[in-house]
Amino acid sequence: MYFKKIAKMSTLFPRLLTTAHAAMRSFHPESKQCILYIRHSSRSELLGTVVRRYWKGNIMSFTIEERGNPNTLSYRVYFKNSEGKYISPFHDIPIYADEGQNIFHMVVEVPRWTNAKMEIATKDPLNPIKQDVKKGNLRYVANVFPHKGYIWNYGAIPQTWEDPEHKDGDTGCCGDNDPIDVCEIGSRVCSRGEVIKVKVLGVLAMIDEGETDWKVIAINVDDPEAGELNNIGDVQRLKPGYLEATVDWFRRYKVPDGKPENQFAFNGEFKDKDFALATIKSTHDFWKNLISQPTNAGGLNCKNTCVSGDGSPHCCSSNEAKAVVDAHCACGQEEPIPCSVDKWFYYKK
Repeated sequence: MYFKKIAKMSTLFPRLLTTAHAAMRSFHPESKQCILYIRHSSRSELLGTVVRRYWKGNIMSFTIEERGNPNTLSYRVYFKNSEGKYISPFHDIPIYADEGQNIFHMVVEVPRWTNAKMEIATKDPLNPIKQDVKKGNLRYVANVFPHKGYIWNYGAIPQTWEDPEHKDGDTGCCGDNDPIDVCEIGSRVCSRGEVIKVKVLGVLAMIDEGETDWKVIAINVDDPEAGELNNIGDVQRLKPGYLEATVDWFRRYKVPDGKPENQFAFNGEFKDKDFALATIKSTHDFWKNLISQPTNAGGLNCKNTCVSGDGSPHCCSSNEAKAVVDAHCACGQEEPIPCSVDKWFYYKK
């Protein structure tokens, strides 16, 4: 039945004929799901990663639409759903890919090995991905030896929020006003704007300038090692040094900018899967409270096209959403990344 649905999709999208056949080979009988990543046949770049999940006969897909010039202040990555409707990756993409199995959606903001500090713009309409700006300049994370760029695929779990008014009982600090962050440790380098499903393994409690900033450790369920990684201890056993490098990266990455080293709760020790799941679910509850408020809290933009009802001030019509995107120019020529981004920084621990 599920293969027939794939075949039907290939008739709607002729370029999917060979991709659909490949997807059948990656079909997961246990979850009745498969994923298609679609590329244009005559171009090498990703034309908005399309993720199609076949789950009990329902199709969930997301595409991206780039606006502005990459590596400039104008660049934005907007999201669409399977109906072609513009959506917010913060509010409209469901937290769960499979709630029963505790499989979560992850929005990839930064592919591994890259330096551009891309993030969901929580204060902008429709919350596109854009590059962080500091003192009017695009922000790139420094390479603190021996690290180069981000050492995982980095992103966020949608429909979560670290409440800046809530003081965490374990860290003693309030939330950082963002969706909860994810470090995906699989073997494949993901693409910016890709929506993947991940298995949670553990979590690190970073304290960033006095705020709680949880870092979830997860793996793409389609990674070859996903079956062997089920808790944080498995990461220590199968990927020795990776967790230590992760703490070192987060501790020192702001030092080249003149800031002190970041600190951690629990003496920098990773908490296990159960702790991580409870933490994610609490941030989901905070998000539900956020989206139900009549006004935007914490300066965040809660406009969405799928979650809030017509009577909500956060409800955004398709026409309003289109106007938001159309206000930005079409995707243009990519500007070069400054050579200084490749510089390595050295200092004694």
